[in-house]
Amino acid sequence: MSLDIDLTKINYSFLHKPLLIGGKAMEYYELRKAGNDIDFVISTEDYEGLKKKYPDPECHRDLFGDLGVMVEEFEIWKCICLFDYELLSENAIEKEEYLIISLEKLLFLKAIAMKEEKYHKDLRLIVQRILDNQYDDAKWKEKYLKK
Repeated sequence: MSLDIDLTKINYSFLHKPLLIGGKAMEYYELRKAGNDIDFVISTEDYEGLKKKYPDPECHRDLFGDLGVMVEEFEIWKCICLFDYELLSENAIEKEEYLIISLEKLLFLKAIAMKEEKYHKDLRLIVQRILDNQYDDAKWKEKYLKK
């Protein structure tokens, strides 16, 4: 699936591939359409580099300790709820220019934010997809649906 993400707009050479999270990740897994912004989590080194590249305080965010840089339609975070790139990128799907958060890590992010209805809806969509994948598994069917 093509997500039409143009990282050249950021005008920065990442040391580590940025990790796609949020709505675009939901769209990648064909769970729902993404909104207008594109969310990434990046390494500490890349965050420091972007902060220098975009020194204008208007580009910087501090959301309860989660530090980010906003460029064009991109929201680029050092961490989410203080969970960093290293943890969130485990088992990510590798694309040419970026990584896509694993479905399980996406579930985790939505679960910790589920007090908001939008994220609770996303959580239900991800759980349903995981269950659909599990019960569509050929080995499971062979083992449990044999007569």
